[in-house]
Amino acid sequence: MKPTRCLLASALVLALAAAPAYAAEGGAKTAPPHAGFDLLKSLSGTWERKHEDGKVTKLTYAIVSDGTALMETMDAPGMHAAMVTMYHADGADLLMTHYCGSGNQPRMRCAKPAKDAKSLSFGFVDAANLATPDAGHMHDLVITFVDADHITQEWTWKQGDKEGKELFKFERKRA
Repeated sequence: MKPTRCLLASALVLALAAAPAYAAEGGAKTAPPHAGFDLLKSLSGTWERKHEDGKVTKLTYAIVSDGTALMETMDAPGMHAAMVTMYHADGADLLMTHYCGSGNQPRMRCAKPAKDAKSLSFGFVDAANLATPDAGHMHDLVITFVDADHITQEWTWKQGDKEGKELFKFERKRA
């Protein structure tokens, strides 16, 4: 190996070895704690909504990305593939992106809630793959923490000037 390549390889190895120590010593900046995100993390696990016909919608919450994001996966009867919603802090706010079965990806923002908040309200910011501003899309979401084993999600669908709301009640599934 030529001396220049050897020096370059050595420098790369040293830089990679130092990166974890740099982050551990506070070199990497992290977002401030967000009370809403802490509430969301408490949802980790599996939740179910039983329909009148006996079918079940399943929500699964998993903390991902070294604790900086929460992934919600929704499997509902009649869906070909699960929908995913990702939640994460964004400065003093909480941001979510909903990967919808309708083919678009709305983003919604939640202001920092009060310390004793029992619900999180997300409002529409923008959307990827939205054909026109009037195209149908999820526009708002309110998650209410009823108790440790019960939540509700109230989704607002908007198409043109029309809005429709639907409330879903979920119960934590115990092993």
